[in-house]
Amino acid sequence: MKNKKILLVEDNEKIMAGNVRKLTRAGYKASCALTLADARFLVANTNPDIIVLDILMPDGNGLDFMHELRQDNNIKIPILLLSGLASKDDIVEGLNCGGDDYLTKPYDLSELLARIEALLRRSERLPEIINKGRLSIDLTAGVATYDGKSLLLTKKEYALLMLFIQNEERFIKAEILYEKVWSAPMESDNTALRSAIKRLRMKLEGCGWSINWSRGEGYIFEKI
Repeated sequence: MKNKKILLVEDNEKIMAGNVRKLTRAGYKASCALTLADARFLVANTNPDIIVLDILMPDGNGLDFMHELRQDNNIKIPILLLSGLASKDDIVEGLNCGGDDYLTKPYDLSELLARIEALLRRSERLPEIINKGRLSIDLTAGVATYDGKSLLLTKKEYALLMLFIQNEERFIKAEILYEKVWSAPMESDNTALRSAIKRLRMKLEGCGWSINWSRGEGYIFEKI
């Protein structure tokens, strides 16, 4: 895994310098972005293998930047979130928004390195096809099948299914589902989300997995 390219997005130059030293000594190539604008440029031009992303940046919120990346199906870079926001709700929000891991500040540089290496190992093992019993998702083609027959999912239904699979057995708030799939804040009327989930439920009927809802917690994709 050495010589892997790591994009560090951090506005604190002292923290950045320490991270760069640690990663360079470990054999990695580190690119540095002190703003989200710099990060956008580097993602497009350096094709990093992993992003270490501070949430609170001077020109915006790191979660919004991550949301942009997750909306682009061609960008599947693992993202390790860094933040001084250490409450359970902050961590859950970061992971539900698309983060692959979350490390709170202050942190030990050895732990940072260990988490980066774990994410890199995991990303190298990502399958092209995900099988969930009788349900199968071809990540390359962007097609979901049930007993070998296409479910004929719309783009919104496929995006919802992928979010559920990535967070199986965990509740996801309706607001987060809407924002990630529709790329906009959810207003008081969530009819579009409820309708899409209803259609998805019908297409998944009998496959051994269900989408359930709990007041105050949100939706959950779980095995029957």
